[in-house]
Amino acid sequence: MMFYENNYWGMDFIWWCIWLVFLFWIFALPYQIPGQRHRKDTPLDILNRRFASGEISKEEFKERKDFLMAS
Repeated sequence: MMFYENNYWGMDFIWWCIWLVFLFWIFALPYQIPGQRHRKDTPLDILNRRFASGEISKEEFKERKDFLMAS
């Protein structure tokens, strides 16, 4: 009967690699990939986007930004 002292170099090594790739895919990939978690927009992010798209004026942007920074 043959005893294996190094179990990690046969099929076990391949499974360890598969698990490492799987864990990397879950935790280390950017959030913008479909099916991944998404960061919620802060009120300041929404305000910046509205100003950049032209929905609000410069004065309104400054007023609302000052209000958000104060609270």
